Amino acid sequence: MEQLSSPEASPNAVTVVVVDDSAPFRLAAKMVLRRTAGFELVGEASSGEEAVELVGAVHPALVLMDINMPGINGIEATRRILAGSPDTVVFLCSTYRLDDLPPDAVASGARAYVNKEELGPAVLLGLWERLGEDGTQGLLTA
Repeated sequence: MEQLSSPEASPNAVTVVVVDDSAPFRLAAKMVLRRTAGFELVGEASSGEEAVELVGAVHPALVLMDINMPGINGIEATRRILAGSPDTVVFLCSTYRLDDLPPDAVASGARAYVNKEELGPAVLLGLWERLGEDGTQGLLTA
C-alpha cells in the first residue's frame, strides 16, 4: 500500500486510488492517470484489505478496483469501502467481458466497469462525466 502526497495537487482534481494485485497493471493505470487532465493519483494498493484501509485514510473521489485478488476480492472490498465512504466512486476493472462479470459485481455499489484493455484517458473521462446523468442504472461501461 502506498499513500502519495503531492504539494502541488490541484484542489479541483479527481483524486484516485488504484487497486490491483498486478504491479504492471498498477503502473499502466498510473500512466493513464498522468495523461488524463483533472485526475490525480493519491495512492495505490495491491489487495482488497489494503484498499479498504487506504481509502479510509486518503478519501479519494475515485477508486479503480481490480475484481480478482487474493484475500478479499474487489467486489467485497468495494462493498466495505462504500459502507465507510459512501461518497467515493468505484470503477471495477478486470478482463471479463461485460456479460461474464460475476453476478455480485452489479450489487457491489460500483458505478462502472472498465475492461483493463480499454482503460485510457478518453474512457476514464467519459465514464466520470456520465456519472451524473439522470436515469443511470446498473454499471456504466465504456
